Amino acid sequence: MPYRGRLRLLGRTFLLLRSSCSEKPKANTHFIASITAGRNFSVSSAVNMRFVQFRSKNGGPQHLGVQLKEGGDIIAVSSVDSKIPNSLKKFLEGGEDLLKKAGRIVAQGRSITPAEDVNFLAPVTCMDKVACIGLNYIGHCEEQGVSPPETPVVFNKFPSTVIGPHDDVALPSISEKVDWEAELAIVVGKRCKGISDKEAEECIFGYTIAQDITARDWQRRNGGQFLIGKSMDTFCPLGPAVVTKESISDINNMSVKTWVNGSLKQDGNTSELIFKPHEIVAYISQFVTLLPGDVILTGTPAGVGFARKPPEFLKRGDVLETEIGNLGRLRNKVL
Repeated sequence: MPYRGRLRLLGRTFLLLRSSCSEKPKANTHFIASITAGRNFSVSSAVNMRFVQFRSKNGGPQHLGVQLKEGGDIIAVSSVDSKIPNSLKKFLEGGEDLLKKAGRIVAQGRSITPAEDVNFLAPVTCMDKVACIGLNYIGHCEEQGVSPPETPVVFNKFPSTVIGPHDDVALPSISEKVDWEAELAIVVGKRCKGISDKEAEECIFGYTIAQDITARDWQRRNGGQFLIGKSMDTFCPLGPAVVTKESISDINNMSVKTWVNGSLKQDGNTSELIFKPHEIVAYISQFVTLLPGDVILTGTPAGVGFARKPPEFLKRGDVLETEIGNLGRLRNKVL
């Protein structure tokens, strides 16, 4: 079964659960029989499939869960079946079999946890790569006085920079110019290399929200220290969920916003992207093999701190919030 078809099949599972479990969850034996037989279902655009990684507030191990809507209860799929890993990266590596297992669990409404009882982690971790695209919004190019690039500008952050959607951003003592950059992030669903734009869509599992925190003084030091300026500890808040692409009506028309202490700083839209998500995936795959769980930040709109007049930078005590469409919101304190 094609990769997109498997996601639609899993999405149908979520739709059935939402319609049948308003009170006590019940097993949907008809659907379980259908999924076992391999029938292909289409998914309603109203379904919001959200994969999360979390721990109970009482402690304990990490779990992989499915949240049916933002702020809603979580079905802890990894706690029901020991064959389902507790990380999204390993889940994606498992392919169709794990998707089917998770689908059965969700259909039965098993192991439901209220969102208020958990601490959300970054929804994908231990990825092989965190790639980034620079100068990918017209407005961001204009505020810097530079021409839009003819091909994607690619750089990276260390995976160790990734923190959760509500974790603290730690300002490094060696920088006085730490800036914000709200970014739509692609989550790769399967291994791909040298693919076309058309094929790239099949390799995208879903999307999440990222903040590409940047130490501007180091980014431009000694001719340019992009890796250092982008990869200091805690410089990549991620989450709160990975939303499957089938759940998003139009990835190229989503608002992208940043607030600092409640003051709106960035107010863009993914319609402004110069290179679209599938084009980015195809381009990067010409050079490196993309793997399940890899994350690609797609660029930031206008409104970053260093380009404001006068320039603004994060300071200790700030609250940084980031929101993209219906993907959710990051809320990170700055320490």
